[in-house]
Amino acid sequence: MKKIVCFLLLLAFGAHAQTLSLQQAIDQALKKNFNILVSRSQADIDKLNNTPGNAGMLPTAALNGSGEVSYNNIHQKLSSGTVNSYSSQLTTTVGANAMLSWTLYDGGKMFVTKNRLSEIEALGELQFNADVLSLMYDVVSAYFNIVRQKEQLNSINEIINYNKQRELIAQTGFNAGTLAKTELLQSQIDLNVSKENVITQKYAISEAQKELNTLLGEDPSNVIEVSDTIPPSIIPDKNEMLLKLESSNADLLALKKQIDIAKLSVKEAQKNGTPKLNFQGGYYFSNTDNSKGGTKNNRSYGLQGGGTLSIPLYTAGETKRKTAVAKSELLIAQYSLDNTRLQINKDFQNACNDFESQQQLMLIEKQNNELAHENMQICLQRLQLGQTTSLEVHQAEESYAQSSTRLTNFKYNLKMAETRLKQMISSL
Repeated sequence: MKKIVCFLLLLAFGAHAQTLSLQQAIDQALKKNFNILVSRSQADIDKLNNTPGNAGMLPTAALNGSGEVSYNNIHQKLSSGTVNSYSSQLTTTVGANAMLSWTLYDGGKMFVTKNRLSEIEALGELQFNADVLSLMYDVVSAYFNIVRQKEQLNSINEIINYNKQRELIAQTGFNAGTLAKTELLQSQIDLNVSKENVITQKYAISEAQKELNTLLGEDPSNVIEVSDTIPPSIIPDKNEMLLKLESSNADLLALKKQIDIAKLSVKEAQKNGTPKLNFQGGYYFSNTDNSKGGTKNNRSYGLQGGGTLSIPLYTAGETKRKTAVAKSELLIAQYSLDNTRLQINKDFQNACNDFESQQQLMLIEKQNNELAHENMQICLQRLQLGQTTSLEVHQAEESYAQSSTRLTNFKYNLKMAETRLKQMISSL
């Protein structure tokens, strides 16, 4: 009895399973997708690296300790003629110090480095945002692919219903002697082919669900319930999008930030030839014990401080080389920006043209689908009246099935063209 109750509860839960909306799918992917988690961690690393200490602006302090034990054989001959000789003398030395080291001046390099680290942090966020947009596009594609495959399954099931009507008509006509057996056999063959198409289409749905599950960070075997239709596509004004492209496109923003970083790298390399002033200070303690000899114990402690001034006179051309390399990297970054800008403009124009083409194709196919549906119904009626053959009905069914598939694909392609345009202006 308990097993029966559990089974009924599972059935009830499955029957009322909540449909996963597109927004819910996107939200889950942003939380659980492994690629986006890696991207977030990489951006966090850039943030962690952006500190005054990493830029060399803060002092460092350390507590040091040392100890040494030695056995020495000592032979001393003094100027007075006195000779001291000690064998196996035990010497114990203990020392400790607390030291602070601080670079007070390095030609401003530390400030340039800090600015570069801040720009790298900003670049990390831009790259993360680009990865988010890419993931959102993939989720939209995978989500509506499931919807598309299910719509095609519905079309196949509709064809099966017409095939069953056709088989019934053929069976009735054959029994009455008004239709040849070949008409009945052909209708049965077409019905079986449609049933085969159902199996193939269910496999395609399963594959599409696995793709979405992977993006969501879920078990690929999970069954996902999605919406039934692809919503109408609405696209902003083309001129308005074109204005936003330069200021909003994630790839362009990232490349512009790389140019800013490259400029700071040039300044940083140039600063390698400037003088550097370091300060060191602290407190020290030292104690030495001897088992034999004139000095039994030597202890010293106190404050100590000092500084070093380093003026590079000759660096074997390293400063010049590093500066030249940094300038070349800056030039490469500028070339990359110009090339990417051209590529994105081309992709934008292609995406706009694709959207317009898919929109026109979908409108034509909608009309064509209605005509094919009406033609198929008329053929069935004519078959029932004995005014046509099974071949004509078969052709009408094929025409309607192909039109339904094209219409679904045009709706999907139109939605993806819209999504691509929104991704390019970072408005997903």
